[in-house]
Amino acid sequence: MSGALSSLKVLDFTTLLPGPYATMYLGDMGADILRIVSTSRPDLVDFLPPLVPNIKLSAASAQLGRNKRVLALNLKDKRAIKIIHKLISEYDIIIEQFRPGVMAKLKLDYQSLANINPGIIYCSLTGYGQTGSMRNRAGHDINYIARSGVASYSGKKDIGPALSGMQIADVAAGSNNAIIGILAAVVFRQSSGKGQHIDISMTDGMIAYNSMYGAGFLVDNKDPVYEDNLLNGGSIYDYYKTKDRKYLSVGSIEPQFFSNFCDVINRPDLKQEGIFPKNITQIKKEISEIFLTKTRDEWMTVFNQTDACVEPVMTLSEVFADKMIVERKMVVDVPMSNGKKVRQIANPIKFSKTPQEYKYAGVFSKTEHTKEVLKEIGYKEKEIDEFKKTGLFS
Repeated sequence: MSGALSSLKVLDFTTLLPGPYATMYLGDMGADILRIVSTSRPDLVDFLPPLVPNIKLSAASAQLGRNKRVLALNLKDKRAIKIIHKLISEYDIIIEQFRPGVMAKLKLDYQSLANINPGIIYCSLTGYGQTGSMRNRAGHDINYIARSGVASYSGKKDIGPALSGMQIADVAAGSNNAIIGILAAVVFRQSSGKGQHIDISMTDGMIAYNSMYGAGFLVDNKDPVYEDNLLNGGSIYDYYKTKDRKYLSVGSIEPQFFSNFCDVINRPDLKQEGIFPKNITQIKKEISEIFLTKTRDEWMTVFNQTDACVEPVMTLSEVFADKMIVERKMVVDVPMSNGKKVRQIANPIKFSKTPQEYKYAGVFSKTEHTKEVLKEIGYKEKEIDEFKKTGLFS
């Protein structure tokens, strides 16, 4: 059976992480993704170590390019714009990640393409959105998190905000909101026949993630601060170092789980005040000292016997060797253009009737599918050869 999104065709004008991650998900679920690329302006992610052996492409790009074909075009060439105009009769979903105004200069903005195909769904994914005084400002994940307010209470009193090892704003606030917006627009188009422009700001998305404490601030106007609330270090909910310099995560919020936690560490006296005791600093110091008496795995041997919401902080080598990874099929072998396979992280969404397919990994050659795609929309071999000679694919 075809993938859940096999009826969708997407033109992808994105680079780096947010857009490519979004279209990877759509492609995993069956959408036909055609990525418009430049051979003269390479995507920096392509060269991010480590590289996949014998393919000269980064492991990250091999994964982000999964299930996508590529079409090399110089978008400053008027012939490229004509090709895009031909493509949007079928590839009627577009995602782009340029700064506001860039696509308009190329005559590839929403209004220009909607004049040709009124049903076009057009998603613009940027750091600060298409409107407002910040619209043209450059930024990265750390900047969007900083401006959202989330960093102002995610960290420690003595050192301030804490870095995250993964790009929360790019992926969670950018990629995922782009996917949601596109699929919502598809549903609307199915009932109305009308396309629309979707404006995704990664900063907007991060602001919305202040779901609990932001809601509280809008009522009482009190700024949350470091180590002051249930989830940011102001309670027993936290990470704790063990004897072997590894860590445990303690999420024993509910009374029954906290009671089990107290029994395991042999501190039943802590049950009465719960996870939010008045003398929190002293209590956490005592708990930290207790955890330092055993190794992480020694503690887990005990915690595995009960429900206390305590789990180890695992390295990637431990994660990808874990039994759950196999049980949940979270690693897949994906074919590459050289006939070999590369291990990649699977799509996490499980469908009962339309499981994901992993047809091929991302490709190194930016012209890999160019001739194939152009032939599909009516161009002859002689025309394509002329395009190549005259720089259309650069």
